[in-house]
Amino acid sequence: MYTEQYNLWLKNAIKDPDLIEELKNIEGNAEEIKDRFWRSLEFGTGGLRGVIGAGTNRINIYTVAQATQGLANYLNEYFDEPTVAIGYDSRIKSDLFAEAAACVLAANGIKVYMYGELKPTPMISWAVRRLGCSSGIVITASHNPAIYNGYKCYDERGYQMTDEAAARTLEYIKKIDIFNDVKTMDFVDALADDMVDYIEDWLEFEYFDELLKTRVNIDKAADADLKILYTPLNGTGNKPVRHILKRAGFKNVAVVASQEKPDGNFPTCPFPNPEIRQVFEEGLKMTADFDADIIIATDPDADRIGIAVPYDGEYKLMTGNEVGCLMADYLLSERAQKGTLPENPLVVKTIVTSELITAITKKFGGEIADLLTGFKYIGELITELESKGMADNFVVGMEESYGYLIGTHVRDKDAVVSALIIAEMASFYKKNGKNLYARMQEIYAEFGMYINTLLNFGFAGADGMEKMLNMMNSMRENTPENIAGMKVLVIADYLTQKVCDKNTGEISGTNLPQSNVLSFTLEDGNKVIVRPSGTEPKIKIYITAHAKTRDKAEILTDKIAENMKEIMGIE
Repeated sequence: MYTEQYNLWLKNAIKDPDLIEELKNIEGNAEEIKDRFWRSLEFGTGGLRGVIGAGTNRINIYTVAQATQGLANYLNEYFDEPTVAIGYDSRIKSDLFAEAAACVLAANGIKVYMYGELKPTPMISWAVRRLGCSSGIVITASHNPAIYNGYKCYDERGYQMTDEAAARTLEYIKKIDIFNDVKTMDFVDALADDMVDYIEDWLEFEYFDELLKTRVNIDKAADADLKILYTPLNGTGNKPVRHILKRAGFKNVAVVASQEKPDGNFPTCPFPNPEIRQVFEEGLKMTADFDADIIIATDPDADRIGIAVPYDGEYKLMTGNEVGCLMADYLLSERAQKGTLPENPLVVKTIVTSELITAITKKFGGEIADLLTGFKYIGELITELESKGMADNFVVGMEESYGYLIGTHVRDKDAVVSALIIAEMASFYKKNGKNLYARMQEIYAEFGMYINTLLNFGFAGADGMEKMLNMMNSMRENTPENIAGMKVLVIADYLTQKVCDKNTGEISGTNLPQSNVLSFTLEDGNKVIVRPSGTEPKIKIYITAHAKTRDKAEILTDKIAENMKEIMGIE
């Protein structure tokens, strides 16, 4: 069934010898051929993401070029003299894909501003906004394993494409014959013709200046001589994170040598995700000689950040929710103390991020905005606030998956500014005789124990997506009355955009865009949210367990998890 496409690629995919070699190696293997050609990578608000390799179901210079041709057609239709900013991370072939995209845009008469070396994802959002571009492209697969790469698109406001813009771009992409309809030119010629310009250093210097404005305790930030151990996980954060920490006055910074240099193979951290302990192992080895007050890790494209803090003789990893709680607590309390907190402070989070942040925000008289998963929605809200002259109300934006934004300089999560504020918090509390882990325990003592757990279940292969959709549809048609013995009080279906109060039967709207998400509010502040991943073949279950003690919350978490697997038919 897929032999015709296989032969077409074998004949035409000659620009990258690796692709031809791969195709020859799978000759006659029906399953391997099917896996590469059963579909085309789907372009959505997150752009493209897939395994690097040959075929329509892989990311390669041809699928990148096809997507870029569709983007070029879209931009030329809706913008006068469009321009695009391009950046890339340390992943395998990222620089090659970035150049391929630049060549297609240039051939379509679209001016390109391109970083000359790998840069963090938020710096492309910054470039789009600062240079007034019509769009932006980042070649990255964020924190996925080394076999993946991706193609992320921004709109002219510096956040990921909206559903509408992505849908329009996809329609253009679908019309592109991958080997016959793509316009391209030589990269050297594009530079010579002034269709591609390398971004100058002043843009980066201005970005760092904006980050430094987000500090709260400028006069106290580095007083404690904080000992920081930092790892960029072989990604883009190495230079910018070290630079901003140095400029902020943190002098005692060591870097994990084995994870310092860019390397898309991620040899010591096959899953370069700051959520997991394995990525900290190399740094933990160094603590025998460098007694770090905090270990900071940024993912390969430096938009996510994780930390580990010493406590009771070992280093404790702090969750994305906990770091978000600490940020909200620190920024609100210290700005209130200094009189710099706006009259109506706003903390923005996603619906799957801890409700403890809501409690903290309300303590300081602030407002909370709950948005759908995806930082583009936070970017949209900041842009809306800016248009109303209310940007100063924004205090911090966050999502439980280790993404944060302090300041309004970009419209995406930013691990570089997050590293700066985390270091400032750690230094502030060290001066007051505690660290971030100890401060978090004080917050739990005040508000109660919240345990937020994310369960991921993978469904790879041609039928994986279908399985996930069937699970969601089944649960939508047969909604549970109880979960783990607790009554379901409220059901929110973000696909139908309806909220049902099970006690009163009242139906209301979500006031949010459509999304394939189901939320179940349970008794005593417990909650379950289910959604398919937007970038990976996974279904995600978010569990909030609220109790007086950690032990009770952990027991409750296990009960909810087991019952949800039963309800969804997951073995």
